[in-house]
Amino acid sequence: MTDRPPSFRRMPLLRIIVVAVVLGLGALIVWGFIEGRGEAAREAERERPVTPPRRVSMVNGAPVITLNVESQKRSRIETTVPAPAPYQEQVRAYATVLEVARLIDLNSSYANANAQRLAAHAKLAASSTAFERAQKLYQDQQNVSLAQLQAAEAAFRTDQAALTAAESQVRTLATTAQQEWGPVLGKSLIDGSSMITRLLERQDFLLQVTLPPGVILAAPPATAAIQTGQHSRIAIIFVSPATRTDPKIQGVSFFYLAPANSGVLPGMNVLSFLSSGRPISGVTLPAEAIIWWQGRAWVYHRTGSETFTRAEIATDLPAPGGGYVVKDFAPNTEIVTRGAQLLLSEEFRAQIQIGEDEK
Repeated sequence: MTDRPPSFRRMPLLRIIVVAVVLGLGALIVWGFIEGRGEAAREAERERPVTPPRRVSMVNGAPVITLNVESQKRSRIETTVPAPAPYQEQVRAYATVLEVARLIDLNSSYANANAQRLAAHAKLAASSTAFERAQKLYQDQQNVSLAQLQAAEAAFRTDQAALTAAESQVRTLATTAQQEWGPVLGKSLIDGSSMITRLLERQDFLLQVTLPPGVILAAPPATAAIQTGQHSRIAIIFVSPATRTDPKIQGVSFFYLAPANSGVLPGMNVLSFLSSGRPISGVTLPAEAIIWWQGRAWVYHRTGSETFTRAEIATDLPAPGGGYVVKDFAPNTEIVTRGAQLLLSEEFRAQIQIGEDEK
């Protein structure tokens, strides 16, 4: 058997080396591809924004914020149990600032009529004296003629009639004032007291406060309040029952006085609050516990050791030291007095996060 040349014997070895090199290169390519994809995934993961854990959930339609004890300390969340505060129930009514032009006209007419009455009275006094003197002279010694006596009597009778007419005009205007504006304002106009003066000089404004239909108070409170701004209340002073009702409301009406610095002007309509006289148990919520959102007042109260929820409160009765007196708070409810704004921000942030997740 003839021996193969050496080059032919080396061919299988070369093939093995070539195959091994090809397989090695393929393995390197595959590894590089897989490693590249892994690195890209890791880079994308690193660049992804870190989403904070959700601390807000909905329970029975109300947002509940969860903060562990450590987070509460770090955020300086403080709570307190509000002090009990018995108070009288407030009735919401509708107040209209009245234009008093008619009252001004009546005051002017009454002043003129009264001046005419005084002038007629003085003129009658003079003519009465002259008539009496003419009578005595005529009866005693005929020192005056009959014509002179008759002229003196005619002047006296004329002045008498003028005084009667002037007095009738004064009485008519006084009656009109009392019928249109009530006995208190009518008497003030007749007497020229400070009440009517302050109204005419716009130091005070006259309000007609009308209760809702069907609401009746045992007695109108001596003082009430009107709301002239979002959070501003001004005390008003009772004058008398009104002589007419508001045709749009058809409820019992009263006249009240508001100071000029209250910010009201004739024609304005404002909310008013009157005490009904019925005592109600409530609590005082301090001003620092109250947050304002969407034009309404809210507080956060604790529902568990790590949970808080937001509740709307009524602002019908401001507390003397600030804040509000409210009812319908369970005993020993802890109110957030520090950090309420932070909880509101946390609640809004959760809403934004949910909205972005849904996109």
